[in-house]
Amino acid sequence: MLERAGVTAVGSPEQPLRVAVIGSGPAAFYTVEHLFKQPSLTVDVDMFERLPTPHGLVRYGVAPDHPKIKTVTRAYDTIAAHARFRFFGNVEYGRHLTLDDLSRHYHQVVFATGAQTDRHMGIPGEELQGSHAATEFVAWYNGHPDYRACEFDLSAQRAAVVGVGNVAIDVARILVRTPDELVKTDIAAYALEALRTSSIKEVFLLGRRGPLQAAFTNPEVKEIGEMPGADVIVRPEDVRLDPLSQAELDAADDRTLVRKVEILQGYAIRQPQGKAKRLHVRFLVSPVELVGDEHGRVKALRLVRNRLIASPGGGISAEPTGEFEELEVGLVFRSVGYRGVALPGVPFTDRSGTVPNEKGRVIDPASKEPVTGVYVSGWIKRGPSGVIGTNKPDSVETVNAMLSDVAQGVHWEPPEADSRSAGALIMSRQPLAVTYADWRALDALECSNGQACGRPRVKFVAIEDILAALGRTEQSR
Repeated sequence: MLERAGVTAVGSPEQPLRVAVIGSGPAAFYTVEHLFKQPSLTVDVDMFERLPTPHGLVRYGVAPDHPKIKTVTRAYDTIAAHARFRFFGNVEYGRHLTLDDLSRHYHQVVFATGAQTDRHMGIPGEELQGSHAATEFVAWYNGHPDYRACEFDLSAQRAAVVGVGNVAIDVARILVRTPDELVKTDIAAYALEALRTSSIKEVFLLGRRGPLQAAFTNPEVKEIGEMPGADVIVRPEDVRLDPLSQAELDAADDRTLVRKVEILQGYAIRQPQGKAKRLHVRFLVSPVELVGDEHGRVKALRLVRNRLIASPGGGISAEPTGEFEELEVGLVFRSVGYRGVALPGVPFTDRSGTVPNEKGRVIDPASKEPVTGVYVSGWIKRGPSGVIGTNKPDSVETVNAMLSDVAQGVHWEPPEADSRSAGALIMSRQPLAVTYADWRALDALECSNGQACGRPRVKFVAIEDILAALGRTEQSR
């Protein structure tokens, strides 16, 4: 790879491969990790993040009552300590940097920007007050700067979460956690206070298909049965497998699926213990309308009962039966899928909410050929699927494509392929860029502030407060 036709090859110590990574979540860090693992490759990596803080959904998406999952950031800290790694936080692609800018300073760019928006249910009444995206609630209680000003009226006694993935079950669980449980987490301080005074007593988690098809993982569904302040209520008829599901389970020969069904069926025969709150897990229902009151607020969710049928293309799908019910709720969160956001200058497939690609190489929709130098990794590449660890093999696939292209001499030919000129451009565009050393200092400060009040961390939730804490303000320039 390092010699080609007697000239200094890209990836040699004399001419390092220069890679820009847009995004700083798991997919971004695993991409960098695999690049740095190549023994015969010298690579400089600059990572760009729109927010001042790194780690993406680990910081702003993982539920605060799941601290063990967040320890994955220790591995990211190790990756970031590499001598050829630089982090530029508070730098936004499309605002401070363009694709043309990147092509002047780097041989390749990897977009690892995730799936930043949610899908809508597409039913009447979805715009009513009290109807929200689950992603907004998650970002709000995790202290995301873009969502800290969101307002969620928790004065209703009953709420519904539409969807049965891990995000949906996270939202349902946070709604029924006790204040004593939440205070032990790094949940945003304002969210802790709002949930402390919440009136919600019952939460309904709603799935359109059966228990076998539910997307949540076994640890998540097991966890809800261990909450000290909430009973889990499951109707026996909802978790009794129909013939199609039973056949699918038998054919799969998957102990994990068997265990998921067993846990849910166990809840159906468990007697409520009279806890202060209840979490109802329902299957085979789909929302068809949000019903509003005279003030334009949600007062009920109209559901249709489903039955499972064999899909023409394989698998099992839900079909409405024509049997309806009205569920009285004052708050609804939709968690029915997520999608990426188009990036300036990069092809985008609106239907899937992803960037068209082949094994990480971005594809031009018109020519069907790879776009030289441009790659994707993570949810913007494959769609919102899997867990944090799923991004590892996904990123390896992308890096392998990048390395193959470098070996073939297929990459950008940047006229200013050096760290100094790239750094100068970035600082000229965004003097308030944040380094990884800045982040480590902020991290220590948040943890110290948390320890002072008996919590693991107290997050800074406003960008101006983050920059002020770091001494990075307009006045300090």
